[in-house]
Amino acid sequence: MKSIDSKKLSDPQFKRYTGISWSTFYLIVEQLKMHVPTKGRPPNLNLEDQVLLCLSYWREYRTLFHVATSYGVSELTASRIARHIEDCLTQSKLFNLPKDLSEGEDIDWNVVIMDATEIPIQRPKKTEEKL
Repeated sequence: MKSIDSKKLSDPQFKRYTGISWSTFYLIVEQLKMHVPTKGRPPNLNLEDQVLLCLSYWREYRTLFHVATSYGVSELTASRIARHIEDCLTQSKLFNLPKDLSEGEDIDWNVVIMDATEIPIQRPKKTEEKL
């Protein structure tokens, strides 16, 4: 969804779509305006659309290919946008994840690690039998 379309959404609808309120969205945009490069080629997406791209990537767990296709940019461009926004917001120290854990003494922290790498399967070659 482009920023032009998202402006039609009410605050509850926008929060449902992106996970943040309009005020937080505009705070992110204002923070990112300080990091806009002055030289070079202008970006294909305006700053609001870049933030929406990044939010949809975080919110929906879609691949960068699908997010990039939705916004009409390449997968590499979508990756650069997401990385740039993440870096700028991390450096600003205004946005962070809550660090308060629920009553941690009663929690049993067991972790399961799963290796999901793809390995080609070696199969025997088919031989044709002569009749």
